[in-house]
Amino acid sequence: MTAFNLTNNFLIAMPSLEDPYFAKALIYVCEHTANGALGIIVNRPLELNLASLLEKVNINVECQELAQLPVYFGGPVQMDRGFVLHRAGGRWQSTLAVSAEVALTSSRDVLNAVAKDGSPSEIIVSLGYSGWDAGQIEEEMAQNSWLTVPASADILFDLPPESRLPAALQTLGISFAQLSDIAGHA
Repeated sequence: MTAFNLTNNFLIAMPSLEDPYFAKALIYVCEHTANGALGIIVNRPLELNLASLLEKVNINVECQELAQLPVYFGGPVQMDRGFVLHRAGGRWQSTLAVSAEVALTSSRDVLNAVAKDGSPSEIIVSLGYSGWDAGQIEEEMAQNSWLTVPASADILFDLPPESRLPAALQTLGISFAQLSDIAGHA
């Protein structure tokens, strides 16, 4: 088991992290075990809306209410695969209950439900995910690549993508400009 568990936390990329996939990223950690971690970047909308994505996978959109929602770049792993972060509830074929408030579903049935009746309505649909092997995220934390804060479903589902990172930082009482791009160790 890991020394700490980042499930249901946000990872905030420190300014020194220049990797183009993760610079200024806000990642919601869906699972963190001794085998590694899985998260979804929640502040990187793609130039693709939900209606276009559903059309590409041959799902007919009956409910137009969510059709214009953006699809997100969830991370560089399995970018051809879709993931749906949503408020907990509903029964889907492949769902990971992250917390009492948030779940991650990777099965097509959730997309069918969204297209048909708009439920679940509070969703973040991503292509790809961010993944770490056993011990990798711990090593990156030790190198000061990430700052962590407890996640909030309200930040995920009630704010536009450009407001999520500042809101997560605000839970610590700081802004991105206050973070140093020089890593230090006490």
